Amino acid sequence: MKNLNDIITFTNDILWTYILIAVLLGCALWFTFKSRFIQFRMIGQMIRLLGETSADKVTGKSKAEHKKSASALKHISSFEAFAVSLASRVGTGNLAGVATAIAVGGPGSVFWMWIIALFGSASAFVESTLAQLFKIKGKDSYIGGPAYYMEKGLKKRWMGVLFAVLITITFGFAFNSVQSNTLCAAFQQAFGTSTSLMGIILCIMTLAVIFGGIQRIAKVSSVIVPIMALGYIALALFIIVINIKELPSIIGTIVSNAFGFRQAVGGGIGAALMQGIKRGLFSNEAGMGSAPNAAATAHVSHPVKQGLIQTLGVFTDTLLICSCTAFIILFSGAPLDGSVNGVQLTQHALNNEIGNIGTVFVAVALFFFAFSSILGNYYYGEANIRYITRSNEVMFLYRIAVGIMVFIGAVVSLDLAWNLADVTMGLMALCNLVAIIFLGKYAFKLLKDYRVQLKAGIKNPVFTKDKLPEIEDEIECW
Repeated sequence: MKNLNDIITFTNDILWTYILIAVLLGCALWFTFKSRFIQFRMIGQMIRLLGETSADKVTGKSKAEHKKSASALKHISSFEAFAVSLASRVGTGNLAGVATAIAVGGPGSVFWMWIIALFGSASAFVESTLAQLFKIKGKDSYIGGPAYYMEKGLKKRWMGVLFAVLITITFGFAFNSVQSNTLCAAFQQAFGTSTSLMGIILCIMTLAVIFGGIQRIAKVSSVIVPIMALGYIALALFIIVINIKELPSIIGTIVSNAFGFRQAVGGGIGAALMQGIKRGLFSNEAGMGSAPNAAATAHVSHPVKQGLIQTLGVFTDTLLICSCTAFIILFSGAPLDGSVNGVQLTQHALNNEIGNIGTVFVAVALFFFAFSSILGNYYYGEANIRYITRSNEVMFLYRIAVGIMVFIGAVVSLDLAWNLADVTMGLMALCNLVAIIFLGKYAFKLLKDYRVQLKAGIKNPVFTKDKLPEIEDEIECW
């Protein structure tokens, strides 16, 4: 097992040190400039769209066409699609991943998490808009994602199949192992619960929900996600308020450690940058190709709507929830020498702030964070397996395999679980980024169309495929 971990670590070093950081930041900056900083100038529109429950708020012929095209489908609202994607985003990465980044890369890693969220959100806009554009009608709901826009937009089914395999391994197996591993470690720390027993309980709960399909996952996620996110943010705000005098100093520490002279001499900037971007991407998934699978399920009147909503998801995940964890740890004076790592560092920090109840709070919060992530992660695998095959037998076996991996994740070593997730995440992100670089032009044309309609006084812009005649034959649902 040690040799396997060494091989995976070596692969990660090459992938993340020499390839992915440059590609991720390059794409993030390119899409930010091409969209004219959409993630900043359309925040108000993002929040407004979050409350939209149906695409039927359109008029005339377009309304009739939308109803006809979606009449046989069970509608997933914008908010429910947002909740499914946020369920996957908001998980152990927000509690354990941030702690790991700070322990390994220092406080400066938080700064680079912010940067990848602020600029990477433009990549999230592009990929989710493309997912809506190229979505197709499934048996019960719309389906889509990178595999579909790789086949329809790039005419490369082999690339779609490769991505489908990578995302299924990454989310269905590797990431779910990480979620289970961290959750069970937190419960063992808080209650002394056996990791094997907790793994069995989590496995049974997971199977009970995922056999209900995307509708059940969406309903469960739309309830769990707001409660867990708001509760955690409320606790963090309380801790920030009681430590408000130290806030400028903490922010100064984050920035100075991201750029400081001592860090440059010791190679700390590289460690902070790498950890910040790795953990930031693991948490917010911007440009990775995961959230588009949820974005494609929404019933909206214009593809740009889900692009904007998924951009807001990146901000919610990293700028709000990850920052909450970072401030809790840095306020607490918890040891950052690596002696305490992962979720135990977050628990230790909360214990310093609110007493022994902190360990219990993190364990309970993490249960909801991790369980909702497992559901969202599972769905990404399901959507992509259905891209490869419609076999019900294969889907049944996948669901069982996810349950087994949730249990296995409870008992494997933390290092192996995180390292495996890093390498599969990196390969998947690279595949998706190549695709959206070539297809991004369609997202920007859609954005222009959306803004033209808004300026014309149309409060609810509508898209029809004749507006993109060059790819009209590849667009099914518009």
